[in-house]
Amino acid sequence: MTTSTRSWAGGGFGRLAVLGLQHVLVMYTGCVTVPLVFGAAAGLDAATVAVLINADLLVAGVVTVIQGAGVGRILGVRMPVMAGAAFTAVTPMILIAGEYGLQAVYGSMLAAGVFGLLVAYPFAKAVRFFPPLVSGVVITVVGLALIGVGVSLVVGNDPKAADHAAPSRLALAAFVVIVILLVARFGRGFLAQTGVLLGLLAGTAVAVPFGLIDFSAARTADWIGVSAPFHFGAPQFPAVAVLSMCVVMLVLFAESTADLLAVAELTGKRLTTADMARGLAADGLSGVLGGVMNAFLDTVFAQNVGLVTMTKVRSRHVATVAGGMLVVLGLIPKLGALVAGLPQPVVGAAGLVMFATVAAVGIGTLRKVDFDGTHNLLIVAVSIGAGMAPEVAPDLYSRFPEGVGIVLGSPVTSATLVAFGLNLAFNGGSSRRAEARGGGVPEDTRSAARSPAEEPALVAAPSVVPTARRA
Repeated sequence: MTTSTRSWAGGGFGRLAVLGLQHVLVMYTGCVTVPLVFGAAAGLDAATVAVLINADLLVAGVVTVIQGAGVGRILGVRMPVMAGAAFTAVTPMILIAGEYGLQAVYGSMLAAGVFGLLVAYPFAKAVRFFPPLVSGVVITVVGLALIGVGVSLVVGNDPKAADHAAPSRLALAAFVVIVILLVARFGRGFLAQTGVLLGLLAGTAVAVPFGLIDFSAARTADWIGVSAPFHFGAPQFPAVAVLSMCVVMLVLFAESTADLLAVAELTGKRLTTADMARGLAADGLSGVLGGVMNAFLDTVFAQNVGLVTMTKVRSRHVATVAGGMLVVLGLIPKLGALVAGLPQPVVGAAGLVMFATVAAVGIGTLRKVDFDGTHNLLIVAVSIGAGMAPEVAPDLYSRFPEGVGIVLGSPVTSATLVAFGLNLAFNGGSSRRAEARGGGVPEDTRSAARSPAEEPALVAAPSVVPTARRA
């Protein structure tokens, strides 16, 4: 019996805990980077940033548990996905904070969360406009854009630092990658599924003589700490700020849609419109919780999609346990600070592998696209080019109005809009012309009056992926 078909609910909590911890370690740095970047840009002191980190982990954990376990027929896609703070929302939040203040940041986030809950089902109904041609481009650009985050952690974020891009940092990162590769090549069974975790642990052990480990924050951190609701005061709702955050929510929906389609294909889950709507509604809920608890908008974390691809562990119970761990980290600042003390080159190396794996998943999705006698190759090329342009030239839209910079300054946003628009222009939105031999999104998604059993699948279990038991 394979891992993908084993009943994990009764398969041993120890195994679940180890695999869940691996998910947490893979996404932790990316998750806490968002409050660190926002806090620095907004001029917040260290104590306030710590409050944001705790709230961030707590909300991400709650949303992850909901995505894995589900809440009836209301919330949660019930797949092995991890939720975390979205990088896409950082720039708009910084701009809103500078223009209107922190109360407006969290007021607009709260409004965007309500908006997300309201439009989750209509957006899910429009998934037929995200065939493999579009979703493959989005997933690929997500992975490519995040590679820079992993590399920055490896070389260091301060070019003036004495150890910036030091050979020791690069050697440590290379060692972590080699460990991951060796475990993948020679590991068997459960061992083969923990390659990233073993790489992180081995890299941390080797980093000790290099002096790259700093657990001083863990020694001074509190044992118990809960972010108070509306820490910055009563929320405010400037129209421009609310509109900007609602646009960000739609972009996050597009990003999560691509990732959910990828995970559905990996797990063999028959993903229906209702499933997709519940998954997107969980993103919307993160806005409501984030607005109240001083956290951030959450989205499906792409690096954990890459982890599912690598480990072949497709149980939603693993992600649910990982979500519980995030909740604990959010309530116990000392534990969160301990994990945050892992050496940056080690975390960056693991992230680099995960981000590149996400890009590879996107390329695999694009394999379903029919490029013969169509304009699809041109659509892919222009979309990826448009998406990566603001990544390599951050000031690309600096002379445009702020609203343009907020929307187009994100690689994922640019790629999504261009791929979506070009697919409509050249293929009329038809999934038949935008994909190849089977798979993808059926044209008929009219399922509002049908039961889940009768509802047509947005993604059916492909023949190349072992069908997972639906736990």
